[in-house]
Formats: sequence, C-alpha cells, structure tokens
Amino acid sequence: MTDFPTLDRFLLNNRQSHLDQLFELLRIASISADSSKGAEMTQAANWVEAKLASGGLKTKQILGDGPPLVYAESVPVPGKPVVLVYGHYDVQPVDPLNLWSSPPFEPVLKDGNIYARGSTDDKGQMLTHVQSVLAWQQCNQQLPLQVKFLIEGQEENGSAVLESKLAEIADQIACDVIVISDSSQYAKGQPAITYGLRGIAYYELRVHGPKADLHSGSFGGAVTNPALALARILTEMKTPDGRIQLPGFYDSVVELDARERQMWASMNFSDDAFAEQLGVDALTGEEGYTTLERRWARPTFDVHGLLGGYQGEGGKTIIPSWAAAKISFRLVPNQDPKIVSLQLQEFIRNHTPPGVRVEIIDLHGGRGVMANPNSRFMKGAMQAVQEGFDAKPVMIREGGSIPIVAQMVEATNADVLLHGWGLDDDGAHSPNEKFCLEDYYRGIRASSRLWHYLAM
Repeated sequence: MTDFPTLDRFLLNNRQSHLDQLFELLRIASISADSSKGAEMTQAANWVEAKLASGGLKTKQILGDGPPLVYAESVPVPGKPVVLVYGHYDVQPVDPLNLWSSPPFEPVLKDGNIYARGSTDDKGQMLTHVQSVLAWQQCNQQLPLQVKFLIEGQEENGSAVLESKLAEIADQIACDVIVISDSSQYAKGQPAITYGLRGIAYYELRVHGPKADLHSGSFGGAVTNPALALARILTEMKTPDGRIQLPGFYDSVVELDARERQMWASMNFSDDAFAEQLGVDALTGEEGYTTLERRWARPTFDVHGLLGGYQGEGGKTIIPSWAAAKISFRLVPNQDPKIVSLQLQEFIRNHTPPGVRVEIIDLHGGRGVMANPNSRFMKGAMQAVQEGFDAKPVMIREGGSIPIVAQMVEATNADVLLHGWGLDDDGAHSPNEKFCLEDYYRGIRASSRLWHYLAM
C-alpha cells in the first residue's frame, strides 16, 4: 500500500535539496541550436543520467549524430502498466541577451519564481518526474509499476537523433502510456490536463536576386528587390482575416466539435486581461473563432525572423542580393507536414515575382497529437494532479508542438498524458524565462501520486 504521508514528509523535508539540484542543471548552457555548445550538451546528458542512476535505475546513453539520448528504467512490475516519461535537457537560445534582467544560466529566485533559461522549458518540469521516482526509492517504497525515462537533447532543434533511433529503440521504450510535462497549466492556481498538441512545419525561405548588392540609385526600378519580393510573398500567404492561402491547406483540418467549444467557452478567460498580459492593445486572428480556439486548435502561419540587406548604423542605399525569413505553420490533427511542404512549394511557384528565385529549406516538422480524454490513464492523471495542486484540473489543448511525440505514439502504440506545470507568462522561448517555485514543488508531489494512480 502506498504510504503517501511518508512521501509527503520526505518531499517537504527535501525542498531545498530539490531546488539546489534544479539550479545545478539550469547552470548548464545546453543550447542544442548552437553548434559551439557540444560540451555543455554532453554535460547536461551526463548530469541527467547520473541523477537517474542515483536512485538505482538502470541507465544508458543512446548515441547518434548529435546530443545523446538518456534512457533509464526501474524494475518491471508484472501485471502492471509501463510508463515512459519523455522530456528534454536542451534549451532555446538566449537572444536577445540584453533583455535579460539576470544572466540566463545563473538561476535566481525572485518573487517566488526561478529565473533561468530552461527553468520551465523543460528542465524544471522534466525534473519533477525524476525527483518523484527518486523519492519513492529513497522512502523505501516499491514503485507500483515500471517507469522508463527517455530524455533527449534536441527537442528545441528538431529531435533528429531520436527520430533516427526511434525504430531501433522501439522495443526498449515499449510502454502503455507516455507521460510528458512540457506545457502549461490553464492559469495560476488552475492546473490542466492537455489532451491535444498542434504539429509544426518549419522552414527558411531564401529569396535570391542579383549576384551582388546593387546601388539603389543606379539600379533601382530596373530589378526586383529580393527584400520587397519576400515581403510580398509573406503578406500574400495569409489574408487580413487570418486565413492561410496555401492551396488545399484546410482540406484535412478537423473542425472543433460543439462539446469542445462549449467547454472552452465556459472557462474564465478574458481577452482584455490576456492582451494586457501580453502588452498589446488588441488581439487578432482567424475570424469566427475565439482566442482559445485560435491558440489551441486552429492552424497558424507565423514569421519568426527576417534577414538580409543592410542592418548596421546609419544608412546604406543598396538593393540587397538576397533576403530570407524563418517561418512556420502550426498544424492541427490530420494535417501532415509533408503535405504542407508540397502546398508551400506550389504557393511559392505561383507567387514569386520575376527577377528572383525562392529557395525553400525544410528545417523540421511533426504531426499534432490527440490523446483519449476518457482513458483509464487520463482518469488516474486527473486524480494525481488534483491531489498535487489541491485543485481539480481542467481539460485543454496546447497550441505548442513537441514534434517527436506523434512518432513516439505511433512507434509504441501507447496512450499519452500531457500535464504541464508551467504558466502562460513563463516566457519559455523569451528573455527572463521563469518557473514558479511552488509549482515545481507541486509538480513533484503530483508526480509522486501519478505512479500510484496509473497502476490502479
């Protein structure tokens, strides 16, 4: 029988130790998109493996062409489900550095929040599950089911190693349910179970014009400006009312059902408060849908970066020889990033002005994921989160993407549980990323309950 009082006392008495350990991991600058951070990536992988091994779990690193995968498992429990915890130890780049109020890899505790790159995405959230499994072991309680861990180092940069190894390790990671904490609660004090993630298709567009930069006075009006051509292409890709113009883009989009729309409409959500939180004077998006529907369950198109031309001090009157943009589409269930790539190619062919050539670089993509909201594992997760946070969770979808998850679900034929401990304003990919200290502790407590309820 699970001794929850002993677990709770242990977690309470070890709060400072759990915080110190998170700070250790946060100090490692494991930026997977930065090729100069190879040593830090290895350091982070070694740290995670050592922490899992300290609890008696059997561990190994799975090596590929990139940061290692960290795998661990507890002992099997015959007749009980197998759980796979997925997370990542890599983090986003820190640019622009000047907007950070404290160094991104020197974690600080301020106003009840942990400020550091990776605090909420995903080191803090991932570590809650590691700490809870170790707590069971340190309290001399036998886990009621087998828990496996697969922690990768490229989630923020396409998961190439995991994707390449997935077929090879499918038997090793075989499980009944995948547990992921890499998202947010619905609101402060209101935990959530996420039953859907959007997919993503991410590209770089490069518009090539003249063979060299040209004097705009001597050549302006005689050639197509690649920067203007790029701006025109991007503008034409989405209408002012939010509809994406790729041919056939909406053909496979699954519409929201009335039950979901009613459930989300009943949530205490304010457009005005959300706009104020973001620091904007108005919200925009696809007509006919609410803000929550647009964020969680409708496809989107966004520009993430623009390159090209002169960007130094003062003026330089040139027609740039090239211009580029980083773009992505968030995809909903049934949309395939490979099909979107074909649709993008057709759109570019039909919208490229004469005098320039557009190169499409496919950076990465992944399908969306939908979980069964009525599964036995979902019910167990609801109970565990309610006890960990002292509040009944609501059911939501998440607009973000974890591209490899759909492939993992397909490889294992497992259910998936997505319960995030973060908050909307944590700034996961922004300067001054944070994670609420109490939510870190509540996440560990909820996770400590999870193994019990998933085994029932």
